Amino acid sequence: MPELDPATTALLTVECQNGVVGEESALPELAKEARDSGTLERVAALADAARGAGVQVLHALAERRPDGRGANANARLFRAAGKLPVRQLTGSAAVEVAAPIVVAERDLVLRRLHGLSPMAGTDLDALLRNLGVRTLVVTGVSSNIAIPNTVFDAVNLGYQVVVPSDAIAGVPASCTAEVIRNSLALVATITTTEALLKQWARAS
Repeated sequence: MPELDPATTALLTVECQNGVVGEESALPELAKEARDSGTLERVAALADAARGAGVQVLHALAERRPDGRGANANARLFRAAGKLPVRQLTGSAAVEVAAPIVVAERDLVLRRLHGLSPMAGTDLDALLRNLGVRTLVVTGVSSNIAIPNTVFDAVNLGYQVVVPSDAIAGVPASCTAEVIRNSLALVATITTTEALLKQWARAS
């Protein structure tokens, strides 16, 4: 993996929120995989190391208004989300960043009401460009849908994308390895949490 310039690199956590990967998740199987695999701990460690190296950290969260206004209804996934016992409602604990990941004062938090990717549903692209970011490190969930969409959107917009393979999760667990091998590796640099931690430790 090439050296990443902290001044032009950002770390993004995707849907690492209580209602998705927390103890009271709407998706308990995904939450269990994210916790048991160590993904959440690695994302938290990456965020801490990124800050220490001067890398901007951003958190992308998905939520819905209580009345559902503006949300997608054009896919089974979206319709099912509205019927789950735990809903990602604006202002609720479900749409806050999940432990052990910490939101620091310099971090940016982006919330979206629609779509499958924070690139399409928030001001993420504009913020990254204003910050001079050219390389985006993508972490979080899920490797089934949100992570690939984020990576593809970022690549389409001209960013270099880095994916630490052990800091993303999906269900079943085997899906993550398949998505990385057959899709993400074709468009992004695949690395590990350890490699990024070592590089950012040198930059600190």
